[in-house]
Amino acid sequence: MAVPEPRKLDAYAVAWRLPMIIWQGLFFVGPLLFMIAMSFFLVKNYRMEPAFQFSNWVKVLTKGFFWDSYFLTLWLAVLATVCTTLIAFPMSYFLAFKVSETVRRWAIFFLIIPFFTSYLVRIFAWQVILAQQGVINGAFSLFGLGPYTMLNTQLGTLVGYLTLCLPLALILQTFSLANIDKRLVEAAHNLGCGRLRTIFTVVLPLAKTGMVVAAVFCFILSFGDFVAPYYLGGSKPPTLSIMIVDTSKSGQQWPRAAVVALMMIVTLLTVAFSSIGYAYRSRK
Repeated sequence: MAVPEPRKLDAYAVAWRLPMIIWQGLFFVGPLLFMIAMSFFLVKNYRMEPAFQFSNWVKVLTKGFFWDSYFLTLWLAVLATVCTTLIAFPMSYFLAFKVSETVRRWAIFFLIIPFFTSYLVRIFAWQVILAQQGVINGAFSLFGLGPYTMLNTQLGTLVGYLTLCLPLALILQTFSLANIDKRLVEAAHNLGCGRLRTIFTVVLPLAKTGMVVAAVFCFILSFGDFVAPYYLGGSKPPTLSIMIVDTSKSGQQWPRAAVVALMMIVTLLTVAFSSIGYAYRSRK
């Protein structure tokens, strides 16, 4: 049996990958390692001192308010992801299958326009819309309804998450659905499949990768967002991103804030790798 020759190092491939490796090393791996080390530091007289103590991990992970914030953040991120996916799919399906390519291109262009404006500015605009005397309650008052409390609630936070995630999810879903071979959809119809059954048996399996990637982006953005839960949700109870800010301001407890941040990173990496693995897993 012939012994396979060892693979030679491709200098050309390494040269093209080197900038990305350096970038990830400087701006992701390096800060991540420093954050891990900082989580074991101690704070004495409002100053951090290098140490290797597990006291920060014990004090954070044994507190009930941390887990309350953790599951609240997780719940809001999952809810925002589900709502974004369900709202975006009918629109992306329409853009992918029911309109011409020219209309689709213009629609994608208009979906990109919100990113020209600061996300913080859009959140401040929602404060005016959702306020007690805002636009929505003003419309309800015309019919003798309201006013309803929408600002400083979980509903307000969800609206902020949708503002952040919906355009991106709609763009990703549209690209994924537009790449489906239309002849497969026509074949399903010719074999007697109704529209709803065709969506579940043909369209969604073929667009699985794009749908999952869009959902992962929504979850990541929602789980780590600070602006929406702070300005629209009232920050009470706090999400993990707000807890990081509050912890760092409370006696300069940067090590405990690092513990919270690391728990967020572990959660995001777990969700991302498991979801991407499912998205690219081939069906048997």
